[in-house]
Amino acid sequence: MALDLDATQLDRYSRHLIMDAVGPEGQQQLLNSRVLCVGAGGLGSPAIEYLAAAGVGTLGIVDDDVVERSNLQRQVLHTEADIGTPKVESAAAFVEAQAPDVTVEPIERRLTKANARELVASYDIVLDGSDNFPTRFLLNDVCWLRGTPLVHGAVLRFEGQVTTIDPRADGPCYRCLFPSAPPAGAVPGCATAGVLGVLPGTVGCFQATEVCKLIMETGDPLVGRLLSYNAAGMTVDTVEYAANPNCPVCGTNGIDSIEEIEYTETCAIDDHCAGGS
Repeated sequence: MALDLDATQLDRYSRHLIMDAVGPEGQQQLLNSRVLCVGAGGLGSPAIEYLAAAGVGTLGIVDDDVVERSNLQRQVLHTEADIGTPKVESAAAFVEAQAPDVTVEPIERRLTKANARELVASYDIVLDGSDNFPTRFLLNDVCWLRGTPLVHGAVLRFEGQVTTIDPRADGPCYRCLFPSAPPAGAVPGCATAGVLGVLPGTVGCFQATEVCKLIMETGDPLVGRLLSYNAAGMTVDTVEYAANPNCPVCGTNGIDSIEEIEYTETCAIDDHCAGGS
């Protein structure tokens, strides 16, 4: 790999460069990488900040919301002055001020079935900072079909979870862990149940760490493992989960297209869509 670090970069990333597991080659990999962050809210905020600081060369940020005052308790990318501003604009301004090496691609739209494939195709890795099951399942399915690694995160009240889906490693996908979404109303959202303000910071940093490891091909990513963090008890548990041979996405007779899948309600895939009889 051709190394092209100037004097300013040698200074900025000096604490990376002296690490055996990173070094100039690892830093160049970060600078050459393209990461899509879906959501610039609670999870996306710390993830975007730290990926930018680490020197991830291009950050795509997908979000169709504007900053609201109630966001500021946990969404640290944004400030009081940003209220009413599209989150992608606020996020881009932060990154541009923090990390001049990083190119920001703000995408002010909601990720949907109609645009997900096109968006994912432009990036090396996807970080899921969304707050709803349809988006999580859609990202899993699209990323798996494209062979794109996906780092999932979720938070609620005092608890958070992280796992990594990597089709290149033949690991399990999100549907092996959660075949379908729970019934409507079974799992409350942060807007109704609340979330400890600092919790997304911890979980989003876990996600950013996973992304950096995947880019540099170092460490042991959370493929086939679900990390659960409980802030109230300050405990971290990791549970292994296996690939399901009958999974409708990554299994033997998995889907080859998302065309017939409806990402509403349970987001389930029936036998017809999955190639069954």
